[in-house]
Amino acid sequence: MTELSAEQLHEAAAEQAATPQRVQRRMAPIVPAQNIAGRALVLVIAIMTFLSCLTFGAVTLVRDTASVWENQISREATIQIKPVDGLDMEAALAQASQIAGEFAGVKATRIIDRDATARLLEPWLGSGLNIDELPVPRLIIVTIDETSPPDFAAIRAAITPKLPSASLDDHRTWVDRLVAMARTTVTIGIAVLVLMLSATVLTVVFATRGAMAGNGHIIEVLHFVGAEAGFIAREFRWHFLVTGMKGAAAGGAAAILVFIVFSWWLSRNMATPQADQATALFGNFAIGSAGYLGVGLMVLVIGGLTAATSHATVVAYLSDIDVRQPDAG
Repeated sequence: MTELSAEQLHEAAAEQAATPQRVQRRMAPIVPAQNIAGRALVLVIAIMTFLSCLTFGAVTLVRDTASVWENQISREATIQIKPVDGLDMEAALAQASQIAGEFAGVKATRIIDRDATARLLEPWLGSGLNIDELPVPRLIIVTIDETSPPDFAAIRAAITPKLPSASLDDHRTWVDRLVAMARTTVTIGIAVLVLMLSATVLTVVFATRGAMAGNGHIIEVLHFVGAEAGFIAREFRWHFLVTGMKGAAAGGAAAILVFIVFSWWLSRNMATPQADQATALFGNFAIGSAGYLGVGLMVLVIGGLTAATSHATVVAYLSDIDVRQPDAG
């Protein structure tokens, strides 16, 4: 019994000694999970994603703002009457307003009174202005029906003979310029976005080749002993997918934080000249739900591009090994 117990104890001790060895011989990943190159790649992808999201948000903001400008301008036209000698300005304003209001497609007309005209000129000429002392034109705002706009040429033909100093501006020139500017801005933004995505793809290609160069002997041995190309490619694809998603998520979160902070700053400084200028150009600087959804989509796209690029690079590398194998033999 004593000898058997000793043998059993000896076997148990041998099994316990073998267990750590089996644990120590656990297979390591082909691509190291954490290394300097990997951390640098995460940072590069984060920066590229941040810039891409800012570009996308800016394009969305300009497009939405131009659309608001276009809608606001297309709902109104302006009649301007210049002061001339012997002209009763108040009577001329009332006459022009009555003529314009008789046309189909005109919803309403509104005369800009003296006080409102003085307030419009206050930023340039100061307060306490007496507009009767200056040759200041007076304005009439004509609200038009967007679905059935009036005949502007007919309105001009009716007003000009009776009031030669009056002119009708339907803002079509400004609308065309705004639309052209918005389209140009969107096109430039898309081009910049494509360049950034291309730079990201090239960065991933070089990073993948660098990782494969560092582990080239292991990959070639695995490939020669029968490891399938799909297995090796999956290892690299998963590694770079995680890396790309980490960097893209960090860059996207930073871009969203920038939009939120700027919108908050604008709401807290509405009375300052800087905020007034930004509001005049970009509204309340909110990219909306579509913009935030686009940022999330950008993160997914960059993560997917990173994984797909690494997969294609690995497959091409293994194919090159197959081509060179007969020569090596």
